[in-house]
Amino acid sequence: MQGEFEVIDHARFRRYTTHGQLELLYTGTRWGEGPVWFNDGRYLLWSDIPNDRILRWVEGGGVSVFRQPSNMANGNTRDRQGRLVTCEHGARRVTRTEVDGTITVLADRYQGRRLNSPNDVVVKSDDTVWFTDPDYGILSDYTGNRGESELDGRCNVYRLDPRTGELRIVVDDMVKPNGLAFSPDESVLYVADTGVSHVPKGPHHIRAYDVTADGRCTNGRLFADISPGVADGFRVDRDGNVWTSAADGVQVFAPDGAMIGRVRMSERAVNLTFGGPKGNRLFIATATSLCAIFTGAQGAQWP
Repeated sequence: MQGEFEVIDHARFRRYTTHGQLELLYTGTRWGEGPVWFNDGRYLLWSDIPNDRILRWVEGGGVSVFRQPSNMANGNTRDRQGRLVTCEHGARRVTRTEVDGTITVLADRYQGRRLNSPNDVVVKSDDTVWFTDPDYGILSDYTGNRGESELDGRCNVYRLDPRTGELRIVVDDMVKPNGLAFSPDESVLYVADTGVSHVPKGPHHIRAYDVTADGRCTNGRLFADISPGVADGFRVDRDGNVWTSAADGVQVFAPDGAMIGRVRMSERAVNLTFGGPKGNRLFIATATSLCAIFTGAQGAQWP
């Protein structure tokens, strides 16, 4: 799987490039998703949704199965206590894996009605859990369990306060909300809308929202159109640049929404995360594989 940096804006992107080559770490997934780095254990977890498993990659130790079945897990992240937080398509819920390995259900219903199929998730520094809930996992049995929406077809972004159990809609103006991430200072929430996957001429962009002190989203606006492909998953570096999946690999956008560079790939990137001991290694999940490249950037929420 060939890959190389492409500089579009030399002044703003050149320092993020390296002489590193895209490395193929594993192949054999049907739809890879949700990579998350555990710096304390020096390993990466990511989901293989159709195969109903979460895999673990260890430097020098290869790949093993972390959890199977996984309820067709999709997006993963860590909370501020280092615990794994997972979106489960199959069970239509968001869970947390405790230190002893037990699983706690964080959210599976909104006002008594089942969620659609939680997709991607981030945890803010105040411990609140923010996740997207499109209907991809109930559209077929391939990446979930076919079913009906109990939310009148609405696909929202939610904020959960785990201390009180309050689950609140924070974004309700999207067709199919997907990847999401905060700016380094958490004043802006970026959310992808990948509605073009099922709606002709539908959205294929990232929107930005200002985050208020009480955890609400205001001033929604277009941040960047993604072409070719969609922003299935993305991360933000410490300088505020957005590194997003796309059909041609990884596209990089400055905080003002201008594309400044790419990591070109021969296979569509699906999701990604920063990791490694210095937080400068970009791990990229494609449909079939896991690969990585060293960058000159460092993830905003690393480690």
